[in-house]
Amino acid sequence: MKRTDLAKRDAERLKNEMTAKNAAFGASGAAPDRREQRERDRAAGLVPFAVKLNGELVKQLQATAKERGVELNQLVAELLQKGLAA
Repeated sequence: MKRTDLAKRDAERLKNEMTAKNAAFGASGAAPDRREQRERDRAAGLVPFAVKLNGELVKQLQATAKERGVELNQLVAELLQKGLAA
């Protein structure tokens, strides 16, 4: 075997080992992939809703969410419900 063929084989072996390690890491269920997350959101009745907001308002929302210890999505939903109810 040529030296370059050996190097290619070693590189392929290393690549396969790294892929196997990553697959084992992902299989633990620590972080779902995007498709799984979308399915969970859909099952929970959540709908993606993109809006453009002023940067200062976003910073204020993030700070308020951090103070309350809730996710930004929960805070915005709560504020929208209160605003619509008023």
